[in-house]
Amino acid sequence: MATPAATKRLTKEYAAISKSPPPYIIAHPSEKNILEWHYILTGPPETPYEGGQYWGTLMFPPDYPFAPPAIRMHTPSGRFQPSTRLCLSISDFHPKSFNPAWEVSTILTGLLSFMTSEEMTTGSVRASDHERKLFAQRSRWWNSTGGGSKSTAAAPQSFNTRGIGAIKAGDGGAKFRAEWPELDEENLTWMKEKRVNIANGLPMTARGEREEKNCAPDVAGLRRRPGGSVTGVFAVQEAARDVGQSWLSRNKWKMVFGALFTYILVARMLGEERVASSG
Repeated sequence: MATPAATKRLTKEYAAISKSPPPYIIAHPSEKNILEWHYILTGPPETPYEGGQYWGTLMFPPDYPFAPPAIRMHTPSGRFQPSTRLCLSISDFHPKSFNPAWEVSTILTGLLSFMTSEEMTTGSVRASDHERKLFAQRSRWWNSTGGGSKSTAAAPQSFNTRGIGAIKAGDGGAKFRAEWPELDEENLTWMKEKRVNIANGLPMTARGEREEKNCAPDVAGLRRRPGGSVTGVFAVQEAARDVGQSWLSRNKWKMVFGALFTYILVARMLGEERVASSG
């Protein structure tokens, strides 16, 4: 339970961020718990995340602002492990380095800045720009479906698969819909307009079928649906990473052995010519 000081501070910060949100950032506390905040980062232009809709949570301690929140991003991005606590100087991994003067807007601006960098930390992953663009294209679909079919059931009572604030993939988008009902409706409209298959997030043909045979390899790499756990999301990420590899990287050892074989063959032929000429 939040202390009176934390409640007062977070109430004040909600009013401030609602009135003047930082660029590409919106956030609000949960109606049931002022210590649980939900944010949306919109991928900035001229980045691999451009246009992506990245949803995450800040879980504040009862004694905030004298201790930092746990920071998670639930939407697969190719930058962070979904629903995993991030080790940042503004997160609960480093309570001694947290400045009580920092606000929610400061924390989220710092998170966005870190996201668009290539610095690595606990909870971050490596991916190519191409892979991250693919995740950005599917971010709306993932948020509103939970990485699977749309669910009309009530939001489950617990999503704590990796600690407080974690979200279980495959929940049908129930938690996202509960926190962002207007965005959820916008996402559904967007998917209809873009003819996105709600079951897997892939484009559909004019007949309403999945584009599997004729889809580009980069889209085919994301064909596998996330399963009923957070680890299912990484099956998609690994598939995308395999597809994103160049022909050269996949066949480098064949080329090395081929070059070595050619060198040995040429050396042997030259040696035989020398023997013949000397004879």
